[in-house]
Amino acid sequence: MTMAQRRPNVVLFPFLAQSHIIPFLALAQHIAQKGYSITFVNTPLNIRNLQKSLPQAFSSSITFAELPFNSSDHGLPPDIESTDSLPGRLMGQFIRAATSSLSLPFKNLISHLVTDDQDCHKPICVISDFFFSWVSDISHEFGIFHAIFGTVGGFGMACYYSMWLNLPHTRSSDQNFLLPDFPEAGKMRTNQVLPPILSSRENDPGTIFNQRMLTAWANSDALILNTLEDVDEKGLMYFRRKLGIHVWGIGPVLLPEQYRSKHTTCAKECIDWLDRKEADSVIYISFGSQNVNAISASQMMELAKALDASGKNFMWVLRPPVEFDTNAEVEFVPEEWLPDGFVRRVQDEERGLIVEKWAPQMEILAHESVGVFISHCGWNSVLEALKNGVPILSLPMGGDQIYNAKFLVEEVGVCVELARGSNFQVVQEDIMEKIELVMGENERGKEIRRKAEEIKEMVRDAMRDEDDYKGSSVKAMEEFFKAAKLKS
Repeated sequence: MTMAQRRPNVVLFPFLAQSHIIPFLALAQHIAQKGYSITFVNTPLNIRNLQKSLPQAFSSSITFAELPFNSSDHGLPPDIESTDSLPGRLMGQFIRAATSSLSLPFKNLISHLVTDDQDCHKPICVISDFFFSWVSDISHEFGIFHAIFGTVGGFGMACYYSMWLNLPHTRSSDQNFLLPDFPEAGKMRTNQVLPPILSSRENDPGTIFNQRMLTAWANSDALILNTLEDVDEKGLMYFRRKLGIHVWGIGPVLLPEQYRSKHTTCAKECIDWLDRKEADSVIYISFGSQNVNAISASQMMELAKALDASGKNFMWVLRPPVEFDTNAEVEFVPEEWLPDGFVRRVQDEERGLIVEKWAPQMEILAHESVGVFISHCGWNSVLEALKNGVPILSLPMGGDQIYNAKFLVEEVGVCVELARGSNFQVVQEDIMEKIELVMGENERGKEIRRKAEEIKEMVRDAMRDEDDYKGSSVKAMEEFFKAAKLKS
């Protein structure tokens, strides 16, 4: 029996998506540093990809456990084990397929971990994704403490949760409305209701599935969220009130850049380019790693025109537009989707750097030359911006992103919306105006930048772990494990 196997064991089970797996890996690293061993559960292809990319020093503290999953059995494209290359219209079908096919293999895995004392101890807790709330029943069957890890912020998740449970748009014809169980979130507009929710009615199969999944969170022993108490108090209080279980903010828990990718050449090129720019002079643009977050070709064109005309330095992580078939064997040629001569001109002038598909985002946002982040407001990206004090221009596309943007604008004060809702168009002049608003020497821009620096210090304080002081997120993690050990 190895040293790692003798340490108390924690089982982690993220949803099958890179945007969920990465925060779970960050949580795994965080927990491993506190003296626990990790059993990291996922499907074979996702695990193989992880094992290829993770440094040996990190993966040695993790045992990977594979659960079989055949997408073709569920009417999905073959060999799909992640949402990263999945069309958005198939997302609900994919979630239901994962639930129906992974539950029995997961139960067998837990049974093995509990009974096979030759290899490891019974887990002291199981932490699963919020899409896998059914894991609580299996954990409790074996007497194990169960927690849901929300890879999202409290406020954004609370809005998403309340929208699905209440379908408030069906109860009023008013374009503005309050969430009945979360009025603290303020007024919502119909264009802030996600399309799958907007088209749902009480007895729809999709509605019933989502409501069962979400209400099942109350069967868990705890909810831990990748956020911090001082910034996200309203969201955390909503779930304490709604679920009646322990709710802790333990974030920001972020995976170091060197654990994410081995594209060292690209990383060096990006940082070398930023080193040649003045402080706060660069616009960084990225809309995440999933195809579902792709902007349209027309939006891409307007954004490029605005960047060109603004005269600002910029770094753009460019992925294919939503019209591009990512499954076709056709090479993505950025120039086909941008103004004539745009790429060559901005690169010749050393004013713009176009990076295809991936960039070392945490390193970029930490660089002093970055002055603003144009983002889809996925929560991982939000945390990285908040940690580094970088203001945001939001262009949300779906999921919790719309509510994260609302939170950043109305509650935190570090963001300006380029668009609201998931059905929008952007125009060059409006983008240019808002870039100047955030980066210029006007009173509102100065206040946004001041607030971003203030939040940066709050994030730093929440994660402080010193002999004479422990930040709120550090204390929350300690309280979580005390509760888990009491049950084990």
